Amino acid sequence: MNKLYIGNVSEEASAEDLETIFEQWKIPHSGPFLVKTGYAFVDCPDEKIAMKAIDILSGKVDLHGKLLEVEHSVPKRQRSCKLQIRNIPPHMQWEVLDGMLAQYGTVENCEQVNTDTDTAVVNVRYGAKDQARQAMEKLNGFLMENFALKVSYIPDEMATADVPSVGGGRRGFVPRGPPRSGSPGLGARPKLQSEVPLRILVPTQFVGAIIGKEGATIRNITKQTHSKIDIHRKENAGAAEKPITVHSTPEGCSNACRTIMEIMQKEALDTKFTEEIPLKILAHNNFVGRLIGKEGRNLKKIEVDTETKITISPLQDLTLYNPERTITVKGSIEACSRAEEEVMKKVRESYENDVAAMNLQSNLIPGLNLNALGLFPGGAPGMCPSMGHNVPPPGAQGGYSSFGSSFFGGEGPFWASVLSASSQPVSSQGQPESETVHLFIPALAVGAIIGKQGQHIKQLSRYAGASIKISADEVSVVDANQVAPPEGMDTKQRMVIIAGPPEAQFKAQGRIFGKLKEENFFGPKEEVKLEAHIKVPSFAAGRVIGKGGKTVNELQNLTSAEVVVPRDQTPDENDQVIVKITGHFYASQLAQRKIQEILSQVRRQQQPKPSPRGEGPPLPRPSRK
Repeated sequence: MNKLYIGNVSEEASAEDLETIFEQWKIPHSGPFLVKTGYAFVDCPDEKIAMKAIDILSGKVDLHGKLLEVEHSVPKRQRSCKLQIRNIPPHMQWEVLDGMLAQYGTVENCEQVNTDTDTAVVNVRYGAKDQARQAMEKLNGFLMENFALKVSYIPDEMATADVPSVGGGRRGFVPRGPPRSGSPGLGARPKLQSEVPLRILVPTQFVGAIIGKEGATIRNITKQTHSKIDIHRKENAGAAEKPITVHSTPEGCSNACRTIMEIMQKEALDTKFTEEIPLKILAHNNFVGRLIGKEGRNLKKIEVDTETKITISPLQDLTLYNPERTITVKGSIEACSRAEEEVMKKVRESYENDVAAMNLQSNLIPGLNLNALGLFPGGAPGMCPSMGHNVPPPGAQGGYSSFGSSFFGGEGPFWASVLSASSQPVSSQGQPESETVHLFIPALAVGAIIGKQGQHIKQLSRYAGASIKISADEVSVVDANQVAPPEGMDTKQRMVIIAGPPEAQFKAQGRIFGKLKEENFFGPKEEVKLEAHIKVPSFAAGRVIGKGGKTVNELQNLTSAEVVVPRDQTPDENDQVIVKITGHFYASQLAQRKIQEILSQVRRQQQPKPSPRGEGPPLPRPSRK
């Protein structure tokens, strides 16, 4: 891959001009420049220098008023299944990259290329030509965290007429050896520090012993375990327990935790404190469902394997400013230490899976800030370091503000980014108008959404600021294009009726999607996709569809959701028809916002224009029959 193609070359340019540019940027070449009309070719001594030329010159260097485009020269017969993707954000996780590439087909191989640039470069081989072509078209110039990806073909010596997809063309990755960790920009090395800190609660009377005289003890723990330890002494004055946050590798967190437990036990003996001192771990509620597992199997296994007794604080203890649950572990120090390792291993796995999935969606929805959901600790990659508007008021539960707002209370920049482009209908009082969305969930999940004695749905309604009701009757939801549901598919659904302004819809629907995932109604690697119905005036349905289906097709391409306006609908008593939206949470939300934007435009056009010089209102339009 030493031969370069130089495109967008001015007709005035000569071989000497190009040679001057290469000399200016200290890029050696091993042969003369072959200049044609509008483009040129040149050979480099090796692949590394060719890569350097591409990174330094392509799209950055001007020659006679035109920016040069430099890439590998690939003969048409070798433009098959291999691509090179450059300018990848240096801190991007492999899981996110894998998920993005898998959208376009079966990735048979993905290797990092060592370069001198700050950004990462990978070579990718797809299972078929059309998959590589689609990835090339979609990803070239795609903006990811302010980095515009650069995609080009690279010579494929194995190119044939057509290479069949693995597994019958099913999209996804085929096994390629052991899983990678880290990010491409870091040379795929494992991360040194876990992105999920260990957070524990300790009795207030032991905080002094943990800190030690003039901080000597805590400094010693920090040094021995290579950790950063924060003891939140000043938070929640007068509380019986104080939170401690440990930032380190998983091993470092566990060693620090064991040392703190040993210090507390020694202090208890010295002060004749006779009560049992359990280990109390704090974990965000969104990870607890997967820690517990279906029918409690995961938690039971940890208990049996570590010879401990583990309990988890009830959902009712959660508040707007405390999205964490307390995991209480009872047993010997050795047993509690083993349990901590297993518990945090599950929590970190859940976190990494969620970050990978959500980072992918944030790239699909420009401007999406993950802190809007409050799922992750502050300071994680790709997230704002602080969420000033979410700081709890005096007296609120301390030590949790770093988590941003919870799923219930999220008021993040998502709305600024998604809604700024769309016009929200507002009432005469200047408040966003209420919308009604019908969300369909598995009938078996109704109990989880309602909660014991209706507590969960009441809490959700209160925090979201929405009216939430669940239909009493089961309904069958079938794809509008299917004559009959697929064999074995459970089509029994219940309709959740959510009424409230856009932000309330976001909170309520987001929590329902999350709850279904937490309670294992979808597989660990399965994406939660639900069908939502919104009603639109029958006269506006055509605007949603667009001429020849253009608008609805654009909606689907933009949002990744399936948007269907069923044909031959009979308008209801309010002269409204249904629009069906099916997709994951972000896709569904963006589609709903875009449809509401279309409706707002229709409403504005329907409003009578003010009459000039007080001549009175215009005559009403004749109705169409």
